[in-house]
Order: sequence, then structure tokens, then C-alpha cells
Amino acid sequence: MNSVHSVRLSTDRRIQSYLRASLSAGRETARIGSFLASSDPTSANIYRNYAVPDDGAKPEPSEISALVGWYEQRSRVARLEYLPSAAPKVEQALVLSGFSAEGRLPVMICKMETGKQFRCPEAIEILTAQDDVTLRAAAHAQNEAYGEANTTEADVARLRCTVQSGGMVLLARDLHTGEPAGAGLYSAPLGGVTEIAAIGVRPRFRRRGIARALTSQLNRAAIESGILIPFLMAAHPAEERLYARAGFVTCSEILHISKERPG
Repeated sequence: MNSVHSVRLSTDRRIQSYLRASLSAGRETARIGSFLASSDPTSANIYRNYAVPDDGAKPEPSEISALVGWYEQRSRVARLEYLPSAAPKVEQALVLSGFSAEGRLPVMICKMETGKQFRCPEAIEILTAQDDVTLRAAAHAQNEAYGEANTTEADVARLRCTVQSGGMVLLARDLHTGEPAGAGLYSAPLGGVTEIAAIGVRPRFRRRGIARALTSQLNRAAIESGILIPFLMAAHPAEERLYARAGFVTCSEILHISKERPG
């Protein structure tokens, strides 16, 4: 194994370890064979209900069947999010058990020296959300950006937990009216790793550079706080290009794979 590949695999395993460790934040978890499963009792959102395999896992059909049953008992889709490089035997075993890939998302990282700082767009301010008023505004912006109908107390509580556990939530708002425009966060760091996530801009505020400014500020704040590997996932090619302009480079991929529930 050459040195470049070795470094990439080490980074992938650290990110995978982070993904497993972060499952317990506000969710029910269970060890099922070589999988750590998680479920959010307050939300059926598929991105809050998934499992991560152990590094190097070689799951037996019985383990996969037990995993599917665990999610069925909770009326949730059986799905996983993980880096295939850290568990290369898992995907084939899942496919043989009826799972289908939802997508392969680029995993991107950015070092301080390659990151670019983008000024806040005109008439927009970006501030750290810490109290209930600003956290609710951030949750509202994120929910509207991602097509969620309502903002609930559980949404605010999740952001409050992010802040209290050492993460950061940023809110972008109209400088004149105070109306929330967008938001983003980096989650509680674990082992020197954190995820920059939930970057969302409300439709009427888009195409002004707000997402790019939020991303670059979160990345810089994470590195300045001592975090070694802030990473993010790009949902589609346009996002990957946006993050690349901010200095992020693709280092790996994450697989989203699930088994459709009968009916």
C-alpha cells in the first residue's frame, strides 16, 4: 500500500469512526452484529435513521436480517450511510439481501491554507446562533431550505444539543429586517473530526453566495478551534462545484444504501 493510499484510508477510517460515534446524539442506538444502528424516535427523516458498519465488516445474512427487522419494528427504512473504503465487503452482502444504492456522495475536506474566505453578501449578516430565538430562526431556515413543512421543538432541541456539546450553528439573516436567510452547522467534534452539515438557504435568498460564506466560515472556525478534519458531503454535482470553489477537495465517497419497505 503506497503512502498516499495509506493516508487516505486512515482519514476514511477516522471519518467512519466519527459517523459511528455521532449516532448516539439524540437517537436510539443498538449493536446488531457488525452494525451500529440508530433511529430517531421524533423523526422519520431517512437521514436521521441509519446504521454504520464496523471497519472491515463481513456481515452474515442473519445479521442483515436482524438489522432490517430492527428498523421494521420502528416503522423506519432499513438503510446505511458509510464509507465503502473502510468496509469494502459490506455492499455486496447488502445487495444480495435486497438493498439498493441510493447514491454515492463525495466526501470533501479543506485545510486552512487552501480554504478561501468569502465576504458576507450585501445586506446579510452571519452570526453564531446560541439562544432559543436564533436557534429557532436557524431551524426555520434549514427546514424551509430542505422542504420540511414545520419547525418543531425537536428541531430546536437538536440544534441546542449541537451547541451544548461543542459544535457550532451559524445563522445568516437579513441585515435590515432580521429575517432568517440561511443556516449551517458543524457538529460536536469527536476524535478531532467534525462534519459541516445542514447548510441551507431559503429559496428567496439563494444565488447570493450565502451558502458559500456559511461553509467557509464554519470550516475556518472548526480548524481554529483545534479540529483536525472538518469534512462535508456534497449532495449533487452543483454542490461539489460550490464547495470546490471554497477550497474543498474530494477525498472519498460515502454510500447511502437502503432496503425498501414492503408496500
